Parts: sequence; C-alpha cells; structure tokens
Amino acid sequence: MSTAPRRTAARRTAVGPRAARLLPVLPVLLAALALPVGCAAPGELRDHGAVTPVTPSPARVPLWPGAPTAPSPTPQEPTGSRSPEPPPQPVPDLTVPGQDITAVDVRALVAKDPGVTQDERRVLEPCAGCELRAPEYRDLTGDGRPELLLAVGLADTVVLHVYTASGDRLLPIHRVSLLKVFGAETVGTDLWLYEPTGSFRTGRLYRWDGVRLVLADQKVEGIGPTPEPEPTSSAVEKPVVEKPPAPRPSAGSGDVSLKTAPPSRPSGVATSVPDAAVGKQPQPTPARPAPPTATPLPETKP
Repeated sequence: MSTAPRRTAARRTAVGPRAARLLPVLPVLLAALALPVGCAAPGELRDHGAVTPVTPSPARVPLWPGAPTAPSPTPQEPTGSRSPEPPPQPVPDLTVPGQDITAVDVRALVAKDPGVTQDERRVLEPCAGCELRAPEYRDLTGDGRPELLLAVGLADTVVLHVYTASGDRLLPIHRVSLLKVFGAETVGTDLWLYEPTGSFRTGRLYRWDGVRLVLADQKVEGIGPTPEPEPTSSAVEKPVVEKPPAPRPSAGSGDVSLKTAPPSRPSGVATSVPDAAVGKQPQPTPARPAPPTATPLPETKP
C-alpha cells in the first residue's frame, strides 16, 4: 500500500514541467482566439463592411427653360367627370428605328398620329403664330428609357403630346391643351405643368399609372402682385412756380391790354402809364424839382 502514493507523486512530477512550458504561450493563444469574436477596444474603429449607397432626391429639371410663362391657367376639369378611356393604340404607319425613341421623325409623327388635329398639323407648313418646339426626352414611366415630349404651338394655345416606345411602336400616353406659353419641369418621373395668372400660379402633377399619365395632384401658390412699372423721368411732374396775380382793372375801364390815349394833363406835367396798369410792379421814381405852375386858359364857348 505504500507504492500507490509514490506513483501518484511521480505522475504529478512528470506533468508539472510540461504545464510550466505552456504557461507563457497560453495568454497569446487566448488573445488570438478572442480576436474574431471579441469587441473592439474603446476608441477603436471597426469595419462593418460596405455601406449601402444613398440615393439622392430627384432634382427639378425644367422643360423649355427659355420659354416665358403663361399669364393665366386653363379651367379645371371636375374630378371623375370623364369615363374610363381605352388603352392607347400605337401610331399607325410609324415605327421606332432601332427601338430608339430619340430617332423618331417628329414631323412624320405629327402627320400620322390620329390624336393630332388638323389645326395642329398647320405647323408642318408656314403658319402665322404656329410653332413646333424641339422635342424633349425624359423618363416618365420609371423603366430607365426616355419618353418623347412634343409641344405643338398654335395662335393662342399649345398642345403637349407625350409618347412612349413599346418595342418598335410608339404609344401616345398623354395629351393636354395649355396656353400659348407655360412652365413645365420634371422631378424624377413626375411631370409638373405650371400656369400662373395674376398673383397666383396653378401647378398640376402628372404620373404614370401603368397605362398613361394621369393627374395626381394640383396646387395653387401665391406669387405676389405684379409690380407696377416705375414712372420715367419724363413723366415726373415738375414743380409749378405760382406768379402773383395781375391787378384787376377798375369797373368801366375796359381791358388794360388795350392802349388808350392818356387823359389830357396840363402842360409841364409828366405823363406816364402806371406800371401796375400793364401788369408790372411799380418802380420807384427819383425825386424831381417841382415844375412851374401853368396858368390855365379860359374855356371858350361856341
């Protein structure tokens, strides 16, 4: 029974040196195992991978920025007054070259689209007051491809046509009649049309509903009264200098402007018309010596 304790003691002595050799390496191993799953030290940056890119808000991009704005809006249509329209039909006898809507001949489009009236087709010939604006291309359906916006100007109105490409065919998805001049812009895939009048401006928002562009919102904004033109220098009134009124003639004396013979005076007495009688201010006369008194002649009777 005395041998068992000796074996245990020997076994403990044999294990001791190996454990002692592993002790300096053990903290390093534990630190290496803790790095993948441990938390970063305070103030240390951690990499969480790629960040999702932020999509910027769509900016307003005006259509025909050089055109002036309209003076008044068109009358509003009551909501729900129109019956559901059939889906748009392709423009007959017209194809989209290479499915590129920017390659469509707009003059041929005006001539072949049944939605373009005969009055609008006058822009194809010399016409007083008519205008076929350069086409604009914007993505209004959200499919990444542009739509064609065409403005046909007449004497008093402008008709806006919007088309989208479906394969090699062209579909009319919107038509609206506006005034001769109007404001238009796109915000993302939204189409805004503006018609100001007086101190207000009416804006209409059109959006794609999967078939065509429809009216989605409308707002009226105050833009302030129209400033009056400032008067020119020629229109400025000059100050009026009032002159003293001329003295009125006595009753029965007649018009002082008429020259009358002065009354007879004795000889030797100076005769002169008073300055006040001709509308002048009396001037002081220098003192003169008294003339000799003349003896009056006796009156002779017939």
